[in-house]
Amino acid sequence: MRYTLVLLAALLLTSSASVDAQSLPVHIEVDATQQGGPLKPIWRFFGADEPNYAYMPHGRDLLGELGALKKNEVFFRTHSLLVTGKGEHGLKWGSTNAYTEDAAGNPVYDWTIVDRIFDAYRDNGVRPYVQIGFMPQALSVKPEPYRHQFPKSKYEELFGGWAYPPKDYAKWEELVYQWAKHCLARYGEEEVLHWYWQTWNESNIDYWKGTREEFFKLHDHAIRAVRRAIPRAKVGGPDLAGGKGGDFLESFLNHCLKGTNRASKERGTPLDFISFHAKGKPSRVDGHVRMGLSNQLGEINDAFEVIAKFPELKGTPVVIGESDPDGCAACTGPDRAYRNGTLYSSYTAATFPRKLDLAEKHGVNLEGALTWSFEFEGQPYFAGFRSLATNGIAKPVLNVFRMFSRMNGQRLGVQSDGAVPLDELVKTGVRGKPDVSALAARDGKRITILAWHYHDDDVAGADAAITLDINGVPAGNPKITRTLIDETHSNSFHAWRAMGSPRSPTAVQIRELEKASQLAPASEKSEVRAVGGRCEMKFTLARQGVTLIELEWP
Repeated sequence: MRYTLVLLAALLLTSSASVDAQSLPVHIEVDATQQGGPLKPIWRFFGADEPNYAYMPHGRDLLGELGALKKNEVFFRTHSLLVTGKGEHGLKWGSTNAYTEDAAGNPVYDWTIVDRIFDAYRDNGVRPYVQIGFMPQALSVKPEPYRHQFPKSKYEELFGGWAYPPKDYAKWEELVYQWAKHCLARYGEEEVLHWYWQTWNESNIDYWKGTREEFFKLHDHAIRAVRRAIPRAKVGGPDLAGGKGGDFLESFLNHCLKGTNRASKERGTPLDFISFHAKGKPSRVDGHVRMGLSNQLGEINDAFEVIAKFPELKGTPVVIGESDPDGCAACTGPDRAYRNGTLYSSYTAATFPRKLDLAEKHGVNLEGALTWSFEFEGQPYFAGFRSLATNGIAKPVLNVFRMFSRMNGQRLGVQSDGAVPLDELVKTGVRGKPDVSALAARDGKRITILAWHYHDDDVAGADAAITLDINGVPAGNPKITRTLIDETHSNSFHAWRAMGSPRSPTAVQIRELEKASQLAPASEKSEVRAVGGRCEMKFTLARQGVTLIELEWP
């Protein structure tokens, strides 16, 4: 027998008592009896180009925010951990002086700055996803010019001596060995066995100025060094660009599984996880930004397809080592200003569940998708960088991760007549009707539902009038918590613009921005009563809106 809800109060995004006639009607059904596997927290990986920001004031604060989301299960990846320089930093640059040489050419190791970086992670409940690179100046086959001056440098000038192969692979291996041994001594075996260790960044493009074979050699020596110091360390790679990167990913996997190890001369290289990068590709159309969601999902789909070709890798963890809507976090400009507001947050909410769907489609073990977005120390407020916070003020996108962190348990089946099919998302993105759907999980008597209203085009559109049916719920009235990200909720950027976009906010304004940056409850309270294992909720969700509904039964 079909039961219906006794609806006591509607959930609304506005004060209107009735649904706008121009709203887009959407029906979403969640089946709490259709439990899949555990909802994996793939969102708990982050990273940035600039390593030194981690121990700076706003960097430490943001690490604390990230670590609190899932203490000791959040990981951070960064470039330039072996770059020469006494802590000099800038956009797309950082340095640690881990390796220099004396006048006789003997190695000099100094872990002071690297330790400051990793200590900042661990002090805040975050663990390193260790990127082994880039090349110290004293080891580079082409040491000059070494440092770039982005954004003044032309793109081709960014890749200096730090991007080149070592002049001595034995010294390279010993450097990595000494570093890993130092980490083992400083942090203990139980700790470092949780870390990920991988070599370099995007060695299939300009970040690596050697050949593919030279990268395999670099990688093999580095992995042998880590395993010499920490025999059970978690090692993998290759963190290449562009999903499968042509035939690069397949070539790397073949090398690790059955190729000749360039360091040991034996067969194969240890491979505990597989990593690649996938990016969206925004464009400008008719005077507005159009996101390239299909490009990002397409690269993920292609890489998963390659990994699935290797039966011996079934079950091997996969990490999308950079997974973002575009390709340059430190670049700014009018077409990148969308990162300040709700287009970035709604894009993030809509893409993460689809990464899980693609992993299920190909039968691969997706363990994480790393958001290459952190903060930029000493830069103007809301400058348009791809970041989670600006001068200590969380952007709307960070609130999506706060929502993700509140979802636990088994993933539930969701059907939405407003969802764009997965194959269409991969092929063309969201170019016709908007994508309105949800991710749901159940943990005992607690059900969480994350719903989004997304479109690739950054233009105004009708609200979604959502009817949410939940089947298989416990008896009785649940406690309901509903949080919301839209133009006026959980949105520090909106609050900053309402102040007149101050370049130097006052102390009072900063407190207001901090309040606006927090994950906020929906304005309207609601009550529902479930009858016969079923309940219904109705609410509107603005375009680019994201909402988390938490229902808990006694």
